[in-house]
Amino acid sequence: MEGDRFLSLLSNLWRRLPADIGRVLRPSEQPCGCRSILSVLPGEHQTQTQTSRVQLGSLPSQRVGIIVPNSDGYKQIMPYDLYHPLPRWEATPWTACSSSCGGGIQSRAVSCVEEDIQGHVTSVEEWKCMYTPKMPIVQPCNIFDCPKWLAQEWSPCTVTCGQGLRYRVVLCIDHRGMHTGGCSPKTKPHIKEECVIPTPCYKPKEKLPVEAKLPWYKQAQELEEGAAVSEEPSFIPEAWSACTVTCGVGTQVRTVRCQVLLSFSQSVADLPVDECEGPKPASQRACYAGPCHGEVPALNPEETDGLLGGLQDFDELYDWEYEGFTKCSESCGGGVQEAVVSCLNKQTREPADENLCVTSRRPPRLLKSCSLDPCPARWEIGKWSPCSLTCGVGLQTRDVFCSHLLSREMNETVILADELCRQPKPSTVQACNRFNCPPAWYPAQWQPCSRTCGGGIQKREVLCKQRMADGSFLELPETFCSASKLASQQACKKDDCPSEWLLSDWTECSTSCGEGTQTRSAICRKVLKTGVSAIVNSSLCPPLPFSSSIRPCMLATCARPGRPSTKHSPHIEAARKIYIQTRRQRKLHFVVGGFAYLLPKTAVVLRCPTRRFRKPLITWEKDGQHLISSAHVTVAPFGYLKIHRLRPSDAGIYTCSAGPAREQFVIKLIGGNRKLVARPLSLRSEEEALAVRKASPKEALQPHKHQNGIFPNGSKAEKRGPAADPGSRYDDLVSRLLEQGGWPGELLASWEVQDSTERNTSSEEDQNAEQALWHLPFTMVTEQRRLDDILRNLSQQPEELRDVYSKHLVAQLAQEIFRSHLEHQDVLLKPSERRGPPVAIPPHKHVSGFSSSLRTSAAGEAGGGSRRPHRKPTILRKISAAQQLSASEVVTHLGQTVALASGTLSVLLHCEAIGNPRPTISWARNGEEVQFSDRILLQPDDSLQILAPVEADVGFYTCNATNALGYDSVSIAVTLAGKPLVKTSRGTVINTEEPAITVDVGSTIKTVQGVNVTINCQVAGVPEAEVTWFRNKSKLGSPPHGHEGSLLLTDVSPSDQGLYSCRAANVHGELTENTQLLILDPPQVPTQLEDIRALLSATGLNLPSVLTSPLGAQLVLDPGNSALLGCPIKGHPTPNITWFHGDQPVATVPGLTHHILAAGQILQVANLSGGSQGEFSCLAQNEAGMLVQKASLVIQDYWWSVDRLAACSASCGNRGVQQPRLRCLLNSTEVSPTHCAGKVRPAVQPVACNRRDCPSRWMVTSWSACTRSCGGGVQTRRVTCQKLKASGISTPVSNDLCTQLAKRPVDTQACNQQLCVEWAFSSWGQCNGPCIGPHLAVQHRQVFCQTRDGITLPSEQCSALPRPVSTQNCWSEACSVHWRVSLWSLCTATCGNYGFQARRVECVHARTNKAVPEHLCSWGPRPANWQRCNITPCENMECRDTTRYCEKVKQLKLCQLSQFKSRCCGTCGKA
Repeated sequence: MEGDRFLSLLSNLWRRLPADIGRVLRPSEQPCGCRSILSVLPGEHQTQTQTSRVQLGSLPSQRVGIIVPNSDGYKQIMPYDLYHPLPRWEATPWTACSSSCGGGIQSRAVSCVEEDIQGHVTSVEEWKCMYTPKMPIVQPCNIFDCPKWLAQEWSPCTVTCGQGLRYRVVLCIDHRGMHTGGCSPKTKPHIKEECVIPTPCYKPKEKLPVEAKLPWYKQAQELEEGAAVSEEPSFIPEAWSACTVTCGVGTQVRTVRCQVLLSFSQSVADLPVDECEGPKPASQRACYAGPCHGEVPALNPEETDGLLGGLQDFDELYDWEYEGFTKCSESCGGGVQEAVVSCLNKQTREPADENLCVTSRRPPRLLKSCSLDPCPARWEIGKWSPCSLTCGVGLQTRDVFCSHLLSREMNETVILADELCRQPKPSTVQACNRFNCPPAWYPAQWQPCSRTCGGGIQKREVLCKQRMADGSFLELPETFCSASKLASQQACKKDDCPSEWLLSDWTECSTSCGEGTQTRSAICRKVLKTGVSAIVNSSLCPPLPFSSSIRPCMLATCARPGRPSTKHSPHIEAARKIYIQTRRQRKLHFVVGGFAYLLPKTAVVLRCPTRRFRKPLITWEKDGQHLISSAHVTVAPFGYLKIHRLRPSDAGIYTCSAGPAREQFVIKLIGGNRKLVARPLSLRSEEEALAVRKASPKEALQPHKHQNGIFPNGSKAEKRGPAADPGSRYDDLVSRLLEQGGWPGELLASWEVQDSTERNTSSEEDQNAEQALWHLPFTMVTEQRRLDDILRNLSQQPEELRDVYSKHLVAQLAQEIFRSHLEHQDVLLKPSERRGPPVAIPPHKHVSGFSSSLRTSAAGEAGGGSRRPHRKPTILRKISAAQQLSASEVVTHLGQTVALASGTLSVLLHCEAIGNPRPTISWARNGEEVQFSDRILLQPDDSLQILAPVEADVGFYTCNATNALGYDSVSIAVTLAGKPLVKTSRGTVINTEEPAITVDVGSTIKTVQGVNVTINCQVAGVPEAEVTWFRNKSKLGSPPHGHEGSLLLTDVSPSDQGLYSCRAANVHGELTENTQLLILDPPQVPTQLEDIRALLSATGLNLPSVLTSPLGAQLVLDPGNSALLGCPIKGHPTPNITWFHGDQPVATVPGLTHHILAAGQILQVANLSGGSQGEFSCLAQNEAGMLVQKASLVIQDYWWSVDRLAACSASCGNRGVQQPRLRCLLNSTEVSPTHCAGKVRPAVQPVACNRRDCPSRWMVTSWSACTRSCGGGVQTRRVTCQKLKASGISTPVSNDLCTQLAKRPVDTQACNQQLCVEWAFSSWGQCNGPCIGPHLAVQHRQVFCQTRDGITLPSEQCSALPRPVSTQNCWSEACSVHWRVSLWSLCTATCGNYGFQARRVECVHARTNKAVPEHLCSWGPRPANWQRCNITPCENMECRDTTRYCEKVKQLKLCQLSQFKSRCCGTCGKA
């Protein structure tokens, strides 16, 4: 029938659709935002009857679903619109249950709602929600049983004779077995009834009611159920108030209301009193709070009857008694126990209220000592200190120490080591206030003051920060800090500044041209501490130099008509002289106007004396360029110029200007071979000149060549005219003068001495050598006019005689200069001060050459040798070219290079030396002594002659001059056809101490680090060979060259190690010589010892080990043991290690078993004995040095020692013994007994002690068993006074003897004072709890703790007893349920991802097979009621239908929609 109704609904829907639904539902024409109707898809009835159903969906592109009721009572699920939620069931809250217990019902309203895209919820037809089961609208509630009264057993009768009362406890128990409210007061059983004891009574009836004396009444009244509010109006009393008095008779009140329970709202309402039936409970009653101060109050008969009766019987009924002792106040160290005093009922022995006993009869307080044993070590904890911070995270500390309490009475406490407290040590530090601080201002440090005085400002940064709970800071915007911001700047240095001058700007020059002055004003001011400047008296400021307020100024020269007046013109006083420096001096002074030929590195002071001109206005120029002060040249304001150390770039024309007056001074430099140095072009910079000199050093030092006479081109002076360079007109004459061979012998010899001392800087200077230089002028001086005369005379001579005549004139000039110098010396010195013999100066006509003057010098030396002082040898250097006497003979002096040609038949090498005593001459070639033969001859004048030289004769020949005071040596090179030649040495130089060494190339250098190494590469060749240095075959870019091609290595390190090569090359060939540089590292102890420790471990010998050290180490061993000694060492080359025992090598020590391991770094010594102990040392040595390290092996043994006796074990009697004490010793020092574990213990016997009679003392036996297990019992022991004899026999004596010595111990004490308790429980409640399984439910009962007398106690009192269970399973018919499921429906699709099927799932009763509430089956998992199906991919290759509703799709003209067309491909394709 349901299917028929749905078909009619479908047909009505179909009629309402427009005829052109296909056009309306096209995707492109779908109105925006509308909800389209759903497609209609058919379903199947279980009876196979085909019916049509409608499904609504969203078009055009969303997925649609079907929601159809089926005739089998459950629903099919189809896809629905995915863009908004499906329709759903919505329910109102459940109503209140119709009954509070025993089973009721509650209901709610359920409707189908739908939510649109905007989220609005509207109610729709219920069939739209039929895809899920409709929620139930009625359900049972409160199905548990209502509370019921449960009466317990009656108590015994309150009397032992006659008529009395008995009581019982009546409880209201709910379905869980718990004691709750809710029972009807009308049905409550009574709790008291009368009882009769057949025994007759002989005592008068007691005035007090019996029921007031027993605990049953109290228990019944406590457990009596207070009236509970019910649906019937009833009186509900509240609890009684406290008694209005603290003693005597008072009153108690309570409130009684008429109330009713409203079942609908489960609330309580107050009613008028007349609405409640029955008598109203009393709201006031009398109460008795006990006697006041032990007095018996006067009670009227009514009060006596209403309360407990007359008080005269209280004394007979209640009294005080001791009941054992309290627990000891301390567990150790001495505590106290107090006797417990209780007020008891004399008849029942039950405790009663203390107010019922007479206070004046209370027994006195009784105390006794207990727990007298000392306390074990424990932690004493102090109080926590205040937190270091109020927020963020602070720290608190406290004192924690381990203490031992000896006696609490004496307050004796001993502080112990922490290790003696067994428990873990409590923390001494803890974090506190671990929460975020409020934001606050945090200032940084103040910056330095902006001024040193006179009031400045210093600033600091102030940031808003928050200290977090982890201690970090969080920087925040300033708005987070509510407090006012701290100052970020402040005043500082509030002191007055010292007075100072304030200078104005310079005024303009006082003249418009020429010389004038400029001035400026000065004001003395003082900056006050306020920052204000104040002008003060000038006397408060320091003196001001005159130059600070006035200075000269010089403008352009004034233009004057006509000739200026001479008497007012500036004038420079010039000196027209020529200066030639012959010996080194630190500083020379000159006056402008002349020429100076100077040696390099001389400091020059050039003065410009003026008249009628201010010296500060003098200006200087060099080669036309204005000069200013620099690090090398100083232009002083007093009219002079200073050049600090002459160098080639300083040569030139210096001009001094004093207004219109100008004077020049020419400076030229003399080279090392007494030849003029070519001056660089004036326009070149110093750097360019240096570059030119480096590129062609020989060209830069080349002297002026002259073929015939003085002028290079040989022309006459008249034809040539004046020289192009005015500063060079005397250069040729000075060059002739420097090369002149006609100087007096002493002068020439002294000049050679000076050149030798300059060349051999390593040779020592002494006073004797200085005497030889005495007669040589430091600087030769002559007038310019004298040289002008010579130039004029030469220009007038014929060209063929000019060369001879020039030699004559230059020699004459030399004699004049030298004679004038000696005359000047004679004038300056007295005869007694003149040093040295007179120098013979022959007339000019006998001076015919260098050799003649030399012979004169030698003769003079021989003649006056006895009068000359002693001095070291000096070889004379003759700087002249080799003389070619003939085509086959070459004669030369030392310091030159000889180039052997094919026609050379003889070479003569001159070596002439001076010294006193006369030096001995010897010759060496390439460092080896020359072996003379018939071809190599030594001439009488000590010259060396080589006849028929061959290639083997090539090399450096060295002349050595030696006497008792020292030696000198000079070398000369002999080359073959001008080929390069290098002076070499083939030795090995080892240096470990000197800070600097110098060697010739070809040798091997072994040196320590930090040394300056110079490698000489002296080369020869014609032309001169060029030197290039290499390191490890790589060219050195810019090596630090030394003198004459040597290589200087400063502060050498391992990185400088390598092969250094010197290559000498010229046009005839090249030659390379090598020097190997090795850096030595002397033996030393490494800073890291991991390597030697790894070697010790690698031996695999698990033996004791020790590392040697320079100070020594020690290892203590047992006899017979073995040990490893390590020698940590490093160095280069690797040091050799030798081991010694004492002073002997270990290999020669008899009886020493040893092994050398790890290349000598480890020494293993085995089977140690007394002879093996002592000092071992390792000697490490290499070429750089040696190092000794030591270690000592000490053999020590452990043994047992019988020491003093221990304390006696007893003070009297017959059992006292003393045990001798054994100690394990090592060298008389006690050590742990474990070291002597393998040694034989000496036999020791105990010694008897204190064998005497003991004084009388109390002897006690053990306590007997307690008479009761609980509730208070008694245990006893026997106490006797006995005396122990020395024989060991103990005899009883009189108690008086022991009483005098000690108090008699107690023989009786209370025991087992705890109450006798047990667990009690009620009957099991009904089996109506929640179902926990098939046929199984839960039932409850009450379990409570009580005494054996029935007094209920807290559960903790029975915690030591096993507690009975309060819950158990039970069989319940109501729980005979299970889940029932139907068959799955057909799948809604045959393929794809959208197939669903459903089934019915319900909870049914096993016997009736009827549905019951689902919560009864909740003990088992609920089966699923729907699932996906046919989740297989649809075949896209084949066009076929994947649903059985395609005919309906075709009828509804839905094939144009893509979602239906894809599902019904076959049917829609045919259409």
